[in-house]
Amino acid sequence: MTSISATGLLKVGPPEQVSMRTSDGTRLDADIYRPQTGGPYPVLLQRQAYGRSIACTICYAHPSWYAAHGYIVVVQDIRGRGTSEGKFVLGANDISDGAEAVEWAAKLPGSTGEVGMYGFSYQAYNQLMAALGDSPSLKALAPAMFAWKLREDWAYENGAFRLGGALAWAIQIAAETARHAGDRAAYVELLGASRSVPYLEDVFCRPAIIEKHRDLSHYHRWLDTRPDDPYWTKASAGAHSAALKKRKLPILAIGGWFDSLLKGTLAGISELADADAGPLLSVIGPWTHFPWDRKVGPLDFGPEAARNMDELHVRWFDQWLKGKDNGFSQTQSHELYDMGARQWRKFSKWPDAKTGFFLEGGGRASIDLGDGSLAANAPAHDARYECLVQDPWRPAPAVGGSFGGPPGPTDRSGVDARGDVLTFTTAPFERPFTIAGDVQARLYAESDGPSFDLCCTLSRVTANGQSFVLCEGFRKVDHVDGLVEIPMRATCITLAPGESLRLSIAGAAFPAIPVNPGTGDDPTRTPSVKARITTTRILHGSKHPSQLILTQPDPPAQTPGAQSYFAK
Repeated sequence: MTSISATGLLKVGPPEQVSMRTSDGTRLDADIYRPQTGGPYPVLLQRQAYGRSIACTICYAHPSWYAAHGYIVVVQDIRGRGTSEGKFVLGANDISDGAEAVEWAAKLPGSTGEVGMYGFSYQAYNQLMAALGDSPSLKALAPAMFAWKLREDWAYENGAFRLGGALAWAIQIAAETARHAGDRAAYVELLGASRSVPYLEDVFCRPAIIEKHRDLSHYHRWLDTRPDDPYWTKASAGAHSAALKKRKLPILAIGGWFDSLLKGTLAGISELADADAGPLLSVIGPWTHFPWDRKVGPLDFGPEAARNMDELHVRWFDQWLKGKDNGFSQTQSHELYDMGARQWRKFSKWPDAKTGFFLEGGGRASIDLGDGSLAANAPAHDARYECLVQDPWRPAPAVGGSFGGPPGPTDRSGVDARGDVLTFTTAPFERPFTIAGDVQARLYAESDGPSFDLCCTLSRVTANGQSFVLCEGFRKVDHVDGLVEIPMRATCITLAPGESLRLSIAGAAFPAIPVNPGTGDDPTRTPSVKARITTTRILHGSKHPSQLILTQPDPPAQTPGAQSYFAK
């Protein structure tokens, strides 16, 4: 690689290939990018799980660009990945190896001794884990799209196994493990499976390819480990949030409204956004897990959505590693992208003014899109219900949102028209209507089986009938006849006059989650042939006030002339 230069930027030479040894003697390899002149410089460290040459360049500028802004940039293969030695075990070594890597990087020639970490997905998760170890030289973080708790927001969703994402990722991890071990045949098999993930086999969660190569990934550990096993907490930054907050590290936390890890990112933001933690800036844009473009799925969210995140990172690290005053606060701040107004909205605290719409219907909400409604006022009648029939032969699909294929703000109007999906829609808004923050469905439900799933989706319905996904949530329900709360993803949008909100409810979201057999048996172990048709009733009325709970900004809307639609 030849030296690069640009106006106002430092020249950067080719990367140095350098290794360190962990305390147990394992060699970890890294590429180091340096400015050719000047110094000393702070260090930016990225610990990479997919081969250090990729360096998260799917969404970040190349490490040489960051180095040209006056940083020593270190991209390291974590244990058992790339050319580093050892065996990769998810979460097992990220605390100790990460902390040791920080202190090793701090002592590199030409370093100021101060280290920041950046990266997204696994490279975000292992930043938080490194901060839990003995890493006093670590001074700032910038995790994007990360898991906070291993079980609650990575492997499972309110009791339901996250089949779609978990299986696809496990096949990728297994393939890389096979490559690292030199097992060419296994790699080729897994590569083929990755292009057509085998969800439709005897047991949906246990296809033959993953059973054959069960020792190459974490997948069966996720399937077969009890919820109370220490495995989950040892590998979760969120289980040690008190220790993380005690460090008071400045954290730039980035998420996407359609990212599969948004639940964990928001959980981390919520716990870190208090007086016991350090400076926090959260930035949530209209992105999937591969950010940060303005065009997501079928929609263009405008030029402001294509935010220059590299520039934001440099400004962030310049303030906390170089002492420049770039205007970042010592407290918490949240920047949320309004997908309707197509602009960023700034909040000093996470919006928390919650209120709700009430579900109404005449008993045909699964057949007639006009039968089910969302009303501002509580229903006057005592008790009614809508029947939701889940047929395992043709389960309702996961479409768009965080889990559909592909994810994003997909038009799900065709799915909403299915007879196994209940829909409840507001009247068209007369003025702009803004929501920003958490979403929840509170449903009174009863079923003819001992177990069932509730899969809820919030959508924006246009004047011409398109229904674009905003957020969703799943819950596996066991032995419950009564109130069921389904936490959904958060969102931020201003609806235009003539648009509506719709809550869709289904008994499946395949293959995002495995089909619940409806027998009370474990969906991750039960053969598909044993699944039964399940009928669930969603109750509504004054005795069973099922609701969609939304959050509006405080004051109720930050758009001139915006509508206050909720009952107080």
